[in-house]
Formats: sequence, C-alpha cells, structure tokens
Amino acid sequence: MIVFVIAMEREAKAVLNNMRDISENFACGKHIFRGKLCGSDTAVVVTGVGKVNAACGTQYAIDVLGATKIINAGFAGGLNSGTETGRIYGICAAVQYDFDLVQLNGTKIGTLDEFKEPYLPLRTVGGYPLKRAGTGDRFNDSPEDYRLLTEELGADIRDMELGAIAQTCAHAAIELYAFKVISDVAGSGSTTEQFLKNLDICEKNLGAALPGIFKEVQNG
Repeated sequence: MIVFVIAMEREAKAVLNNMRDISENFACGKHIFRGKLCGSDTAVVVTGVGKVNAACGTQYAIDVLGATKIINAGFAGGLNSGTETGRIYGICAAVQYDFDLVQLNGTKIGTLDEFKEPYLPLRTVGGYPLKRAGTGDRFNDSPEDYRLLTEELGADIRDMELGAIAQTCAHAAIELYAFKVISDVAGSGSTTEQFLKNLDICEKNLGAALPGIFKEVQNG
C-alpha cells in the first residue's frame, strides 16, 4: 500500500480532499487517516513538524500500516531563482543540513554516520522538475543557513522533514517519493509572511496534482 507521510494537517488536506471512505484515529501521537484514493487503499500519517516526528511517523507507516511505498507531499521553501511560488517540484535527493560529524569523521556536512555521501537519493516519476532538498529542524531567515544550503550543499529547496523520512526509508528499503510545492522563496521577503500568504494557493495546487501523482507512483 502507498502511504502518505505528511507533516502538517494543512498539507494533509490536499490529499484528504481527494480521498473517499475516510476513517481516522490517533496512534503514537500521530493523526492517521485511511481511505481510498483513485479507487485504491491508501493512508495518511500526519506526523507533526520536525525530523524526529517525521522519522517516527514514517516508521509507523512501515511497521503498522504496511507501507510498500511512501509519498511525502507538502509545502517547502525555495532557495534560488529556479524555484517558483506555488509550483510543484519532484525531489530527487535529500540531505540533513543540520547533521554535522565533520570533526569526527572528516566527511562533508550532512553526511550521516552510516553513509558516505550527504545526499540520499529518492525515487522519481512524472514530469515535475527535479530539485534537491535540504532538511533541518529550523524555520528561519538565517544568512548562515542559506549559505550552507546553497553554497556548500547545492540545495534548491528546504524543509523540516524529508531528510529524516529518507533516512528511515533507506534503512527499511522502502521506496520514497517526494513532491514539494513552494510556499516561499529566499530573497523575496520574510519567510514567515510569504509562507502564511501563500498557503491557500499551495494547498490548491498540490490538491489538484495529487491524483496524478498517486497514479504515477503506483505505476513507478
């Protein structure tokens, strides 16, 4: 079964508005929805914000819900002129930019202790432009974070969950697909103000794309 792992209730609405025969419950601090999308059984795990929440929700999707493929869909920040507010991008790789074992291992920042490279690859489908995402437990306008993400790691998009989801899926050998709609772009004003202003269009665009995304992942 394909399971959606999503951080926020607002992001999950884009999926739930396309689902039928929905039931819901709470488990392990997560809001769980089950139902049908495009006629197929699916589920949504709303994890809460941040990497630990995301990893726990992903493991629940795998161990309890029996996920064979996972889709992470949601809002994210653009880091360069190659990203556009309201547009959806597929993610081909993710890194945890706040993971730092440089002094201990001599590896590049973002490289997990059990891996050799900072970026973890994701599966891709469809005609969405592909971008690389940097994940960290920070929502800010920090110039230092921006330089780290763009100059050292070459990330195009930033979020707070995907890198942890990718790490969990890699260990469990589960296919992971991710699609991000841009809520704010660095250099275009306050990240917070942009995010709040653009939530409606992001939800609308992601919701319209979800049935197609689901079918492509099914066939991927």
